[in-house]
Amino acid sequence: MYVLGIESSCDETGIAILKDRRLIAHTLFTQIDLHQIYGGVVPEIASRAHIEKVDILLKQTLEDAHISLSDLDVIAAVQGPGLIGGVNVGLTFGKALAYALDKPFIGINHLEAHALMPRFENEIPFPHLVFLASGGHTQFILMNGIGDYKILGTTLDDALGEAFDKVAKLLNLPYPGGPEVDKNAKFGDKTKYNFPRPMKGKIEPNFSFSGLKSAVRRIAQEKESLSETEINDICASFQEAVCETVEDRLETVLQQTKNLKLNGVAFAGGVARNTFLRERLKTLCAKEKIPFFVPTPSLCVDNGVMIAWAGYERARLKKFSDMSATAYPRKNLEEIK
Repeated sequence: MYVLGIESSCDETGIAILKDRRLIAHTLFTQIDLHQIYGGVVPEIASRAHIEKVDILLKQTLEDAHISLSDLDVIAAVQGPGLIGGVNVGLTFGKALAYALDKPFIGINHLEAHALMPRFENEIPFPHLVFLASGGHTQFILMNGIGDYKILGTTLDDALGEAFDKVAKLLNLPYPGGPEVDKNAKFGDKTKYNFPRPMKGKIEPNFSFSGLKSAVRRIAQEKESLSETEINDICASFQEAVCETVEDRLETVLQQTKNLKLNGVAFAGGVARNTFLRERLKTLCAKEKIPFFVPTPSLCVDNGVMIAWAGYERARLKKFSDMSATAYPRKNLEEIK
C-alpha cells in the first residue's frame, strides 16, 4: 500500500510516501529563514509559502520514489490543529488529489500523527503512554488504540516548546529557540540558578511553565547584557528545572496507571529532539522497568512522514474520511474517533 502524506500545519511543508511500513521518499521545506527576522511564525507568510512549495515537493517526492501519481493507494493530509491558512493548503491539495485520482482520502489530526510516530520505528503494542511535547501542546496521552485516546495530564498555561522558545528570545538566541537552548545548556552550570519546578509533587499529572519562564525573565533582565557564560548557565539551569519537573510528572502518571499494564512510554513532538530530556526520560523508564521509545530526531519535527504513517495506521483499519472534511485550528485528541 502506497500512502502519500501532506503536512502544512505550521512552518514546514512536508511530503512523504510510504510503502506499507517503509519510507521510500520524503521532502521537507522549512520556512525558518522566512520567519527568522520576525522571531516567530507569521501565519500569512507561512500559508503563502505552503502554496508555493507543495506542488514542487510532490513532484520531487514522486521522482525520488520512482512512482507516479496513479501508483498511490491512499492520500493523507493534515486536517488540524494548526495555523488555519496553512492547514487549508495541505487539506485542499490532498482532497483535490484524492478526488482527481479516485483514491481514498484521510484527514489527519496533527497531534495524533505526532503521538503515533514512535510506532513507525517500533511496533509498540497498545495500550501505551505518550508524552507529547511541542510548541503548542504538552500532554500525557493514554493510547488505547487508533482513535481511542485519553488525555491524563496537560499544561495549564504555556506548552513546553513555547517555554523553550520564549526563554531563547529573552536571551537573544537565534530562532528557532528550543534547539539553541539545548545547545547552550551543554556548556553551562545547571546548579547556577535555582529555578522553580512548577507542579512538582502535585497529584494531578499536569504541567505549568509560565512561572518558570517568568523566573528566567527576572534573571535575564537584572543586567543590561549577559555574557556567554551567563547565558549558558541560564540555559543549563532552565533545562535542569524542566527535566526534574517532567521526571516528577512522568513518575506520577506511571504510578497512577500501574494497573493498566502499559507496554511502554513514548516521547513525541518537536521537544523530543531535546538531548537532555531524551536521556533523562530514558533513564527514568529504565529505573521503572518500562520500555522507552522516541523517534529519530529528524522525525520529531513536523514532517510528511508522520502524516503518511498516521494515514497508513488508519487505512489498515479502513478509517477513511470523505470530501466534506474541513480544516480546524484546534481539536482535543479525545474528540478523534
